[in-house]
Amino acid sequence: MVFPTPSGRSFTQDIARDLSGEEELIFICGRYEGIDQRVINLYVDDEISIGDYVISSGEISTLVMVDAIYRLLDGVITRESLEEESFTQPLLEYPHFTRPEDFRGLRVPEILLGGHHANIEAWRLRQRVEKTLKNHPDLLEADGVSEEIRRISDELRGTSEG
Repeated sequence: MVFPTPSGRSFTQDIARDLSGEEELIFICGRYEGIDQRVINLYVDDEISIGDYVISSGEISTLVMVDAIYRLLDGVITRESLEEESFTQPLLEYPHFTRPEDFRGLRVPEILLGGHHANIEAWRLRQRVEKTLKNHPDLLEADGVSEEIRRISDELRGTSEG
């Protein structure tokens, strides 16, 4: 049984992935002051927080967790799509563009219109590293960051050698 609470461990993509492997999940939601500690002691297996703030009840937190968990189940989203998402690798996701090519004077980057797949992939990787440096640089300190990502990160920081 999962108890959404501000005093729980922080919910992450890794926790969502772990919970997606469970056969069954039950969430117990408190209101205002939570639930009786004896119920927690007897039945709760995990206390999880969706952030460092307080809301009025656990239902919204549960919805956030359920949404993050169910999309990891086989058949909900293709594996290929999941591989490029934020937090799947130690990078955030690259920006996406749709039609029209020009929206209020802002154009889709030319490289995306050229059809050269290798150039598009290189652009996307660079954009991911740049966005991660700006919004969540701690992800780049994780184990398993590739040499290519480190090279791009150093280049963007202006610390590349040569």
